[in-house]
Amino acid sequence: MIRRKTGPMDLTTIIVLTAGWLFIYSAWLTSIVFCSANGMRPLMIASAAFFPIGVVHGIGVWLGSW
Repeated sequence: MIRRKTGPMDLTTIIVLTAGWLFIYSAWLTSIVFCSANGMRPLMIASAAFFPIGVVHGIGVWLGSW
């Protein structure tokens, strides 16, 4: 069995975490911009106040669900 030393993150982990963060942030930003452009103020306030709502809505906008 190979034992791995615990230590600082390797490059692969940093890249995966950064890509995940950028994906989530861009989905949230998409939701805010979409709501602002289409005059959906209550949803924009909810998306800005509750981060997961904005992320789910942003992904839905990308996929054409709403």
